[in-house]
Amino acid sequence: MEESAVIIFLALLLVAAPFISSVTKIPIVVTEMLLGVFGAYVGLLKAFDSFEILAHLGFLYLMFLVGMEVNLKELRFGKSSLFKKTVFFFSAIYILSVITTVYFKLNIVYVAIFPIFSLGILMTLVKEYGRGEAWLSLALNVGIVGELISIIVMIALNSVLKNGFNVHFFITIAILILFFLSFALFFKAAKVFFWWFPEVKTILMPYQDNKDIDIRLSTALVFTMVALMIVIGIDEVLGAFLAGLFLAFFFKHKTDLREKLSSFGFGFFIPLFFIYVGSTLPINAFTNPEVLELALFVSGAIVAIRLIGSLAAYLSYFGFKNTVLFSLSNSIPLTFLVAIATLAYNTGAIEDNEYYAIIIAGLISAIFLIIIIKILYYLFGFSEAKGR
Repeated sequence: MEESAVIIFLALLLVAAPFISSVTKIPIVVTEMLLGVFGAYVGLLKAFDSFEILAHLGFLYLMFLVGMEVNLKELRFGKSSLFKKTVFFFSAIYILSVITTVYFKLNIVYVAIFPIFSLGILMTLVKEYGRGEAWLSLALNVGIVGELISIIVMIALNSVLKNGFNVHFFITIAILILFFLSFALFFKAAKVFFWWFPEVKTILMPYQDNKDIDIRLSTALVFTMVALMIVIGIDEVLGAFLAGLFLAFFFKHKTDLREKLSSFGFGFFIPLFFIYVGSTLPINAFTNPEVLELALFVSGAIVAIRLIGSLAAYLSYFGFKNTVLFSLSNSIPLTFLVAIATLAYNTGAIEDNEYYAIIIAGLISAIFLIIIIKILYYLFGFSEAKGR
């Protein structure tokens, strides 16, 4: 009976979240997490196996959709000088993250936390301002690369936290490199195959499809990639991400596929993940000075490291206004902050208060940076230029 009550309450939260988000103007992801906090506080949300499994599936589904957002043909940086600046940018933020972690004597986990990227909230900015904005176009391309790097870093970190810097860690890295090489070869082979036999695409995913073959194939591909990751000992996140990337590249003729998958994901699986994460946060974490101090430090460090790296890499190329908006738009890695905090917490690398602080840092960034970006967008005169 208790489990049934939780399921009914979850259903109510799923329906209520978009309405509350619209009224409060708080991003729906943040709203869902706060509803999870509320549900746990009033005792109507309790952890049970089915809830945890659905939440994990929701996260994998989110990574799958993120992979589908990657357009490899659009992933370019124009001039070679811009590519070099982007390499410098990533080098700078990772070096600054190491320096910050060492200087403040923090856990090694923070080397991965400070420079982490996530496209989740960034995609909401793209929907609001459009891909035509120069700062947002670059933020999206850099964010795609940054998210892929973040996934690799998370896999490496997971190995370190579980096994330490030993032979097993280097075996994991070697397996990861071999997997990427194998996937690249498979990708090339698939490209050649579909070039010679383009009709296979429409056989696998026909234009007129009344049996949802496209959904079935997409689901089968995700499950297959996730299962493969489990077999070879790599985090399932990478499998879900690459499955989405593969579908987006080879089945572009199914123009409605992304929308169909996205509607189902954001309507069911993904909200369950964020509600579940919120339910792991006790309400008193938001009033604990130690937790809030660390949360503000983490969110501040994420912004400062990106701002310094962005100004150093792109100021001469992009100008001050574009560079500031670019750095802020890539400083909201809520989804992966949650993921890496969960990973570190489950392996015992961080304690309760640190786990709470990292997630609250993501919430703070998601709420306030979106507001700050909107204010700066108008103060910098971008809206006027767009109007003209």
